[in-house]
Amino acid sequence: MSTLNSRSEQIMKFLLRSGTASIEEILAEVGSSAPSIRRDLTQLEGRGLIRRTHGGATLVEPLLYEPFRYDRSFQAREERFASEKRRIGLAAAELVLANETIGLTAGTTTTHIGRSLRHREHIQVVTNAINIGMELCNQPGIRTFLTGGAVPWAWSFSLTGNAALNYLNDVYLDKVFFSVTGLDPARGCTTLEADEALVFRKMLKQSKRVILVADSSKLGRVSPAFICTLNEIHHIITDTSATDAQLIPYRDLGIEVTRV
Repeated sequence: MSTLNSRSEQIMKFLLRSGTASIEEILAEVGSSAPSIRRDLTQLEGRGLIRRTHGGATLVEPLLYEPFRYDRSFQAREERFASEKRRIGLAAAELVLANETIGLTAGTTTTHIGRSLRHREHIQVVTNAINIGMELCNQPGIRTFLTGGAVPWAWSFSLTGNAALNYLNDVYLDKVFFSVTGLDPARGCTTLEADEALVFRKMLKQSKRVILVADSSKLGRVSPAFICTLNEIHHIITDTSATDAQLIPYRDLGIEVTRV
């Protein structure tokens, strides 16, 4: 496995923000020369991180989901607040240090964290998300562990049930990043499915540091299944559309809040 140079790291972060870019756009972002950029793109393609296009490059992730493109609910989830989730994913990935073991719960925002880690090395990832495991499995710098379990509903990537819970009994995490469908000052963190909430809650309990990743549309919402109270959270990462007034209750509890 070849280690990426600093320019390749810059290219990856730029593509993770933009999804696709031309050679000219990459040059404007990272500098250097066109031949050097093309060599870097060839190396990144060889690692399975990008795909070269005519005059530029694109991330490979959309190609992995081609069988799902005709499902409207999947498309809606992928497209909703996509740029905000990309930014949140990048910011969260910056918190992951070499030699850490982290947890990623299922979810579109946590999937962006996994994508933002693909070019990294010396990281262990524990996840109950089939798709995150799929996106990370061809990267030799990352060891990926799937919890096992049952897929609770059609088109879901989330593994739930006793197999997932039992696996997590024997796992300890440095950090866990989890997503929600609702975050409310009074009701705490919630999601749609009770079985999924149980797995998320277990993952949180096995971690030293708990980081919630949620775009601003989740603030003030309450979903049916309870995950955890606010005093179990150390850090919230959201987007810049979240207002000061919305975030005051969390900061007053001593939770670190980042807007990106």
